[in-house]
Amino acid sequence: MDLPLELEKHREKIMGYALDFNLDFYDTIFEIVEFDQLNEIASYGGFPTRYPHWRFGMEYEELSKGYEYGLQKIYELVINTDPCYAYLMKSNKIVDQKLVMAHVYGHCDFFKNNLWFSKTNRKMMDQMANHATVIRRHVEKYGPDVVEDFIEVCLSLENLIDQHLPFIKREGNGADNQIEEPESFRLKSKAYMDSFINPKDAIEKQKQLAQEKRDVEKQKFPQQPERDVLKFLINNAPLEKWQADILSIVRDEAYYFCPQGQTKIMNEGWASYWHSRMMTEKILDDSEVIDYADHHSGTVATSPGQLNPYKLGIELFRDIEDRWNKGKFGKDYDDCDNWEVKNKWNKDTGLGQKKIFEVRTLYNDLMFIDAFLTREFCVEQNLFVYQYNDRSDFYEISDREFNGVKQKLLNSLTNFGQPFIYVQDGNYLNRGELYLLHQHEGIDLQSNEAKDTLENIFKIWNRPVHIETFLDEAQMLFSFNGTEHSEIELE
Repeated sequence: MDLPLELEKHREKIMGYALDFNLDFYDTIFEIVEFDQLNEIASYGGFPTRYPHWRFGMEYEELSKGYEYGLQKIYELVINTDPCYAYLMKSNKIVDQKLVMAHVYGHCDFFKNNLWFSKTNRKMMDQMANHATVIRRHVEKYGPDVVEDFIEVCLSLENLIDQHLPFIKREGNGADNQIEEPESFRLKSKAYMDSFINPKDAIEKQKQLAQEKRDVEKQKFPQQPERDVLKFLINNAPLEKWQADILSIVRDEAYYFCPQGQTKIMNEGWASYWHSRMMTEKILDDSEVIDYADHHSGTVATSPGQLNPYKLGIELFRDIEDRWNKGKFGKDYDDCDNWEVKNKWNKDTGLGQKKIFEVRTLYNDLMFIDAFLTREFCVEQNLFVYQYNDRSDFYEISDREFNGVKQKLLNSLTNFGQPFIYVQDGNYLNRGELYLLHQHEGIDLQSNEAKDTLENIFKIWNRPVHIETFLDEAQMLFSFNGTEHSEIELE
């Protein structure tokens, strides 16, 4: 539904303000919808058309109940496409509509300019519709229960992709196919000593060993550990055509949504920063200040035991802007150990705006926190680590130290806080079994979840599946043969 005349006038003004602030975005199309329509679109991940699956219906019911009972309300929904599509709820107040439009333009600028979104499909609206058409054809042919059950299996594995794959370039230069020259096996020597230092039998033995090594490497499957497990399954599992179609669709959409998970804090912080500036400096009427303050404070409020990406993101962008405006960076500032001097530090450099635009362009959440979270910021924002205490039966503050807080945040952002899983061997024991490797980088593998994952991979691979991991400092191998699970400790 097109915007009413009043909202369209506000949209034109707000777009002008966004451009005046040097935001750069694709054409943005706003549509106004009823609350149930917005809940339906949100349940589909922001797209009006998706393939049929009970998960979307469950999410719609959850959103509808939350709205009905006053527990939650969707204020803004925007899609990373070109043009960008954004939805406004018809029942919202005018001040809320203004805020949402300002917020949306912040998101659209981030989508267009952030490096981690640069590889996404900007025509995903059409692609999602095509995916839905393909799967509906399979439903008509094979039946809804069979297809939905297989989709459920695929969705349980959608995180087994390589986040950085779109940025990896593998250019073949022929080096892998070159035969090593015999001279490379020879030791340097004087001519009269060569027959003693490089005897012919030894050279031939070296060449034979090198050839055997190359033969083994060629037989290895895959030759290098494969982090994109879904891609490996698509290429090598005994799938029917319709199953390969569905798994490919799930993988394609997982890569599309991946940058949103990589930049949640930055994206929401950036949009909140700009809606705050535009609303307070340009848009608000005097009569709207209280309503705006109430809504904005609710958006950035921090609930006990939860990290609010809106709050952390906006405050960290403001902190970066303030620091670079005052020159609170560089060797002189970092080497200063006088708290009072650092607190009053002001070189009046005025580089804040330039810096936050640079950060918006180049960073993701992990890099953002690693580079710009400071001890002073943690103290000011009262950040701490908490954990469950078995004796008191409560969650309690366990660490207020800066290093502990920062490391906890970084761990939660590394690979979305999920374990690193690789395909190590697609022909384990020479029996066509699948051997996975959990690369332990501070994130433990939960045994129950590992067993569920093995069961679902088995439904695709149709042969026993294993995963190697560390559990309580012991190297373990979890296996599933289609009937039962087993665990053995590796030596």
